[in-house]
Amino acid sequence: MDDRFDRFLRNVGKKYAEARQSADHQLSQAKEAYRNAHDTVLADLPRDEHGRAKIVCRRHVDKRATPIDKEGRPKCFDSDHPACRGCLEDIREGTVETW
Repeated sequence: MDDRFDRFLRNVGKKYAEARQSADHQLSQAKEAYRNAHDTVLADLPRDEHGRAKIVCRRHVDKRATPIDKEGRPKCFDSDHPACRGCLEDIREGTVETW
């Protein structure tokens, strides 16, 4: 009886390790895909001669060239303003108005 129980536990442990390894691999692939997509969206923004993104500000409704940080936020971003939050969403989705 002990021998069967030991085999059962080893089998369960092996299956758990395989499932965990598969989940870790899938998670790392998803993270890499997100980073690649994020970088592509930011890279697709038109830039001026100084490397600043040329976007249309939703808050002030004007054209501006502004640096974009690694999180996709323009330097003028104000987290308390709804127009700025909408602009950030548009940048991340690749739908921000540019010039």
